[in-house]
Amino acid sequence: MLNQAGFEVLPGNRERNYWNASELIAELEGCVAVVAGSEPYTVEVLDALPELRVIARTGVGFDAIDLAACAERNVVVTTTPGVNHHAVAEHAIALLMGVARGFPDRDRLVREGNWQRFNTPRVMGSTLGLVGLGRIGRATAQRGIGLGMRVLGFDPFADADEMRKLGIELVTLDELFGQSDYVSLHLPATAETKHFINAETLAQMKPGSVLINTARGSLVDENALVESLKSGHLRGAGLDVFEKEPLPLDSPLLSVDRILLCGHLAGLDEESQRDTLTMAAETIIDLHKGGWPEFCIQSKNASGWSWAR
Repeated sequence: MLNQAGFEVLPGNRERNYWNASELIAELEGCVAVVAGSEPYTVEVLDALPELRVIARTGVGFDAIDLAACAERNVVVTTTPGVNHHAVAEHAIALLMGVARGFPDRDRLVREGNWQRFNTPRVMGSTLGLVGLGRIGRATAQRGIGLGMRVLGFDPFADADEMRKLGIELVTLDELFGQSDYVSLHLPATAETKHFINAETLAQMKPGSVLINTARGSLVDENALVESLKSGHLRGAGLDVFEKEPLPLDSPLLSVDRILLCGHLAGLDEESQRDTLTMAAETIIDLHKGGWPEFCIQSKNASGWSWAR
């Protein structure tokens, strides 16, 4: 699509570490647009790329992008809403079911030749608490209900009638933490949500419960989570995202067996990959032609923006 629209498309070099500013700058030198992942776009990176016009982020998160710096430099930031919520919901349930049935411990024990038997609570009949009821939260609720779970939800912006029709019980945050056997996070990363899960909120969670995070790593105080797991207050956790990515090999998270880990891949399945890349390409092409696909644009104060500077 981009080639047909007159762009020269450069494939990304996967051997480079895009979380290293100098390597990201070298990769994007001379580019006017980038189909971006979760790598950071900082002032340093933006200043070194004066020709950049568009950062088209695949997915809905853009916390790794300095929006204010982009606005000052006339760079438009876009996302691809509505294309990966089913993938993330399936991934959240996969982590939930894995931890619920004793993974990764069961796998590790077999590999060690330790044929150990231990039981775990049944998922059907348990309670799933969803913090955030946007597209992903609602899609996760649908799957939880299909597993026979009671689903609680907290979201101050949720429509009560709509949630009732979906089978989601709206409750206070305290009620959700106190009653849920599994708490799944579906919040954006903002200054207000940083370390939303911390020593205090972990203490409010039901003893023996499980934390699932497929949203953003900054939502969780990882040291506090490790302590809660080591103390036995939490039974386990399933994490797809981390405060620092890629996850450092000296992270305390790696010292706890009862954490199921994945490398920020929740939104990635074949269908979402196709749809998100298509939307990113369409957005870049539309902007180049003078359009303004507002549904996808996250930039603030971008009125009067034009491709030409």
